[in-house]
Amino acid sequence: MDRAEKQDAIETLKGVFAESGTVVVTHYMGLTVAEMTDLRGRLRQEGATLQVVKNTLAIKALGGSVGDAGDALFSGPVAIAFASDAVSAAKVATQYAKENDKFTVIGGLMGEQVLDKGAVTALASLPSLDQLRGKIIGLIQAPATKIAGVVAAPAAQLARVIGAYANKDAA
Repeated sequence: MDRAEKQDAIETLKGVFAESGTVVVTHYMGLTVAEMTDLRGRLRQEGATLQVVKNTLAIKALGGSVGDAGDALFSGPVAIAFASDAVSAAKVATQYAKENDKFTVIGGLMGEQVLDKGAVTALASLPSLDQLRGKIIGLIQAPATKIAGVVAAPAAQLARVIGAYANKDAA
């Protein structure tokens, strides 16, 4: 890799660190090509990406913005999982790490904040943006459904009373 390619890689990583909701830092030592392809496919389904990075280039791209704790994440065979939202990459990476012993989550970066493994796991337990939207819509619809039931209840009661009188007269 010549100097121009390294500079392009650093600029690309700067963009990833700046635009991603969360960057999950992982070790992938021992994963086969098929396992990496499976992981990339799972991440892609959630709108996330996995990228193997050179540690020195990642540290230069960070430019000391996260301090020594952030730089310490980048040692060994490192791959980063990232997405525009804060949860999807963490969810998939954490789930895959539970299923495969060769893949481990080391930590993460959220803006200029360094996350440890526990924080990434906690982040992965949060609902996704689509799930939150569904819950909000459900909460908005629930009162409207209850109002419709309350408004319709007197008419239904009146119909039952009239039906009871009709049954009584018929008997």
